Formats: sequence, structure tokens, C-alpha cells
Amino acid sequence: GSMVLLTSGTTGTPKGAPRNHIDPLQTAQLLDRIPWPECGSYVVAAPLFHATGLATCALGLALGNRAALARRFDPEATLAAMDTHQAGALIIVPTMLQRILDLGPDVLARYDISSLTVLFAAGSALSPDLCRRTAVAFGEVLYNLYGSTEVAAAAIATPAELRTAPGTVGRPPLGCRLACYDGQRRLITEPGRTGTLFVASGLSFTGYTDGGHKEIVDGLLSTGDTGHFDECGLWFVDGRDDDMIVSGGENVFPLEVENLLDGHPEIVEAAVIGVDDAEFGKRLRAFVVVCTDATLDADGVKTFVRSQLARHKVPRDVVFVKVLPRNETGKLLKGRLAEMPV
Repeated sequence: GSMVLLTSGTTGTPKGAPRNHIDPLQTAQLLDRIPWPECGSYVVAAPLFHATGLATCALGLALGNRAALARRFDPEATLAAMDTHQAGALIIVPTMLQRILDLGPDVLARYDISSLTVLFAAGSALSPDLCRRTAVAFGEVLYNLYGSTEVAAAAIATPAELRTAPGTVGRPPLGCRLACYDGQRRLITEPGRTGTLFVASGLSFTGYTDGGHKEIVDGLLSTGDTGHFDECGLWFVDGRDDDMIVSGGENVFPLEVENLLDGHPEIVEAAVIGVDDAEFGKRLRAFVVVCTDATLDADGVKTFVRSQLARHKVPRDVVFVKVLPRNETGKLLKGRLAEMPV
């Protein structure tokens, strides 16, 4: 059958993305690299209006599983549901996963989650620090999917790949092709070079309901992200194509700075955007959520970044906030950050 999914609307009003005449064999994209449990239970924390929740819930039911759902996400209630139903799989978005881990080891120890074999995360970037924390708390059960409403699955990272390269999105599954192109839309063939990511998939959409479409090159659909692959063929997302800023003549991807800040022991989460600057054209502004007992100040944030990254990647502004604005699918709303007073 066919259906229409809505995009998450992080850059404006959500758009309809039709899926027409889907070949059921395309389900192999989710079966190829993930050992999904069957005839057991899934806890689906991701919302069902999101492609991640919808696709994995449907697949779980097809494999004979019960699906445990909740009207609203609560981190400890999710753990309790995993214990009660002895869930073999947990479907989640990275923000939810972070909130579960932030409960701490004492709360996690109250619940028996030893039945978990697949922790499936998708919907937004998974930082290297979050990958490492998940392995400590749950063991090597984390599978990271990279994709979008428009292109469906693009790549999946297995626990072994996340162990060797935390933050990777892995490799394209069966039926998918992932490639990157430079600004002149020439195919990039050397490892480590960043370009715009394009995907070919039997589940890609057929154009927005308003008549618009994504850029197409060589039959592949643009994801709107930039990324690269390494010498082992593992893929990495460097950021949104339109997030890249030029500061003092240097290209900067805010996601690199965000991933670094997420690894600071006193930082709960962080977001980095580019803002206008009279001298440098653009400068970085970091929004930081810290732990309740943190002593970290703005200079401490800058010093931490300066110790790990190049000088032009150090945020000129640091704003401490109680929470980062996100939509119902857990995606960061950077447009709202740009509107916040400093």
C-alpha cells in the first residue's frame, strides 16, 4: 500500500512525503544488519508518527512481537516497561536515550533489562560520547540508523562498528547506496573528504505533496547533510549542509563542536549555531545545559574546546540554558536558538 509521512518540520512547516507502491522486499534494509528479536516484546518509545517508530513497530509485529507503547515518553517508565515485558528491543531517538542514561546507574539497576538484545536509535545525530555511555550501561546492543523521511534508510551502524568508531553511522544496508559529492557534484572517492550525502533506496519518497523535491544526482537523492567515509568504509555525518559556517575564512561544522561538548563531564547537552559577526562574517555561539552541581563557566567551556579543536572552532559566545528546544521527535530546533536573547 501507499502512505504519506510528514517531515519533522525543523526548518519550517512539516511537508508531506508520499511512499507509493512499496515493494515489501525493501524491508530487507532493516533486516540486513540488525538481528531483530521475534515472538517476544518490543518497547517502542519513538512516536509512531515518526518514520522510525512506524517502521520498526510494523516490523516487530510482523515478526510476532508484542509492542508496548506509551502516550508520552518518561525515561524511568520506559525502563519499567522493558522490565515488565522483558523486551528484546527498544526503539528510541537519541534524546530519549540520553535522558534514560542521565537517570544514573542506581536507577538503571532497579530494573531487569537483561532481555534487551537490540537498542535501535534513529532520528538525529548520535554523539560518540552517547555511544560509549550506552555500551557501559546496556552492553553492546546499540544499532544506529542514519536516514530521513525522504530517503528512508541510508546507513546502519552495528555495535561492533560503534565500538571501533563511536559516532559512525556505519554502512548502507542491502538495497541502499550512499555516496558523497563535492560542490560541483563530482563524486568523492577518497576517504576523509567531506561532501554532500546522496542516497539511492527502494524506499525513497517520490516528491513532496506540494510539488517540491530533493536534489537528485546520478539517480541518488540528497539528504541535506554533509559527511565522509574513512579508510574502512565506515560513514560519518559531519552536519547539515546549511549548518556549515565560514568564520574568518575557515569552514566550521557546528556538529563537531557539539560532539566534543557532549563529552564534557559537567555538560548534559549542548547545541552550537553560527551567528553574524562584523569582523569574521560568522562566529559560533554555544548553548549549554549543565549538571545541577556544575561549576563550569563560559571561560571553562571555551578552554575545553580550545584544548581539543582549532582556534576558529572555539565558540565566541556561550549561553547557559535550562533546556534545549526540541520538537516531538527529539530533533533540535536551531531556529529557536537563533531567536534567543543573549
